[in-house]
Amino acid sequence: MKIKDITDHLESIAPLSYQESYDNSGLIVGDKNTTVKKALITLDATEEVIDEAIREKCELVIAHHPIIFSGLKKLNGRNYVERVVIKAIKNNIAIYAIHTNYDNVLTGVNAEICRRLNILNPKILSPKTQLLRKLYTFIPVEHHERVSKAIFEAGAGNIGNYSETGFNVRGTGTFRGNENSTPALGEKGILIKADEIRFETIFPANLEFNIISTLLKVHPYEEVAYDIVSVENSYSMVGSGMIGELKKPMDALTFLKSVKRNLKTGCIRYTQLLGKPIQKVAVCGGAGSFLLSQAIAAEADILITADFKYHDFFDADGKIVVADVGHFESEQFTKDLIAEQLLEKFPTFAARISKINTNPIKYL
Repeated sequence: MKIKDITDHLESIAPLSYQESYDNSGLIVGDKNTTVKKALITLDATEEVIDEAIREKCELVIAHHPIIFSGLKKLNGRNYVERVVIKAIKNNIAIYAIHTNYDNVLTGVNAEICRRLNILNPKILSPKTQLLRKLYTFIPVEHHERVSKAIFEAGAGNIGNYSETGFNVRGTGTFRGNENSTPALGEKGILIKADEIRFETIFPANLEFNIISTLLKVHPYEEVAYDIVSVENSYSMVGSGMIGELKKPMDALTFLKSVKRNLKTGCIRYTQLLGKPIQKVAVCGGAGSFLLSQAIAAEADILITADFKYHDFFDADGKIVVADVGHFESEQFTKDLIAEQLLEKFPTFAARISKINTNPIKYL
């Protein structure tokens, strides 16, 4: 396969448009049209991981964290970032990162944490806004079912657990074609009054090209009238963190011990326990202190995340338990999830999980 085949699939799961503004997800090193037989999946693209890729004859490294966050002005091998890039290029190894876009989807990093901790019915904790668009178009009555179905199949009309959502109003459309027109209804030069349905539906912004291409292809009119409006509503399918519930309430300390065991962490830093059981659980892989107020507002009993600073712990303020499990520890199973989702699509592709522990933090 080509690298593009693999990255297109990953981006169908976690579109690059869902990444945070500071991020650098996507193909970082390499040519998308290069043919690959093996991919090595890792949390971090370190020098040791590139060496492993060389040994295993992997032409592609898929990492969660981008090796390059900001621009490189020189490639002299002065630091580990430059050395990784140089070694990858010398050995014809491409590097791809799937980072905050993978954090922000329902089937990504936080879903895997919920699965490991047996958290049921997880939902996005802090949904993003400005990711939705609304389409308005006008369809002749006799073509309405065919056109609307095609638009739904292109990815429109999904809201939470519902699909093919739309609204339809019947009315009269008017148009008059000039001498260069070839109208689907009536004749050129004559005012046409057509029995039409105004159809509206919603879709994620990253699918706009596909939605409009489909509309123009299946609509019977020579000139298709449509409007696209940016929607400010939050998008429940995309955003930061997740929140769900345990099957039964658990004693707080007992639950923390299960978290330590299930996430294979050497240490959990946590705030004062509140003398009540844990049932509603919020999680965020990686640095998640920015979600504390949302977790409190959602009435979570505990927020499981990483990279809390000393003073940030005070902000729990007796309203919630904060459990810092470590950055690597919260995301270490991401590579297993990537491999699983790749093999679902390409069952014969050689997707290998790196054996290198890239955690830079050690515990006594």
